[in-house]
Amino acid sequence: MLDLKRVRADTPGYDSDTGLVFLDSAGSSLPPRVVVDTVVGHLRREAAIGGYRAASERLPDLAAVKTAIGELINAAPGSIALSDSATRSWADFFYSVPLAPGDRILISGSDYASNAIAALQRARAVGAVVERVPSDSSGQLDLDALEKMVDERVRLVSVLHAPTNGGLVNPAAEATAIAHSVGALVLLDACQSAGQIPVDVAELDVDALSVTGRKWLRGPRGTGFLYVRPELAATMEPQRLDLHSAEWVDGTDFRLAGDASRFEFWEHDVAARLGLGAAVRYLLELGPDEVYEAIAARAEHLRKALPQISGVTVRDLGIRHSGIVSFTVDGVDPLAVRDRLAEQDITVTVSHASSTLLDMTERGLASVVRASPHCFVGFDELDRFVAAVSAL
Repeated sequence: MLDLKRVRADTPGYDSDTGLVFLDSAGSSLPPRVVVDTVVGHLRREAAIGGYRAASERLPDLAAVKTAIGELINAAPGSIALSDSATRSWADFFYSVPLAPGDRILISGSDYASNAIAALQRARAVGAVVERVPSDSSGQLDLDALEKMVDERVRLVSVLHAPTNGGLVNPAAEATAIAHSVGALVLLDACQSAGQIPVDVAELDVDALSVTGRKWLRGPRGTGFLYVRPELAATMEPQRLDLHSAEWVDGTDFRLAGDASRFEFWEHDVAARLGLGAAVRYLLELGPDEVYEAIAARAEHLRKALPQISGVTVRDLGIRHSGIVSFTVDGVDPLAVRDRLAEQDITVTVSHASSTLLDMTERGLASVVRASPHCFVGFDELDRFVAAVSAL
């Protein structure tokens, strides 16, 4: 069992008894103290001796960031490229996949707006087409429909592991097997899954995976990473290169980095990346399975309690659920729910249709309230939140 007392003591957001109920780890979570100390400590070192020298002192620690991530997702460090966000990671891979007129790109109904916009832009530019894979009766990706859709013209399948607007978890490994049966690549958006449910790239068998640091991993904002299957990374040429992702070998030629670092640029936020490494190591130290179980238990607590309130509807779809719980309150706009809860120091957020347009439009939802409790939230706080929703 997770030591809740220890986890809360490690979280500066709970330093004082303010009555905070923090339910927005699907947005930007509260970092553990080791992350804050790592980031601030390095910034102070930069202020004392300069950024270049400070970074040189931490070269082994920077390399260890990829080692920790690799341990978490079961990948070799060389298959990981560090970035400033999940969106950057997703786009860096996607824009490097060769596309030609007539190629097909498949997206899921719950795909994130940034992914869909990029797919539509490239399809328009090269003459490819973007098609939606239907959802089944539970709301998850319809595997039977996907199997009927795939053919040799499908170049890439974008799979959203866990959407931003609810507790659905898609059957990513099964979808990947179907895509691979026709030679299509699979790009998994794990922005909302890494850090709260198991993500094992060997089991999922995906070709690439994008992750942010600020959500369930509890790292700093402005961090993320891309995993690329090693044998694939060695064959791809990113759309943008610099002297880190490639080497200038003579006046007319360059040589790409031999691993996923070809998707990185030389300039980056050193303090933030060190903070990301600290966040991942903290999760590994706690025990990922214990953290995942704690998050699942808190989300399930809310899924049972909220529907007992008259006028409250939980909007989560799917068979398997994540730590995100979405709901609406009859007669109260989701933004008003968020703001009235904030007055009581209860932090939730709102997911709008613009983020997951296909899914929300199909369900006739303009927005939903999103509660996403991490392992540091106590059950007494969840009950206080439920009582506050009931009072609305």
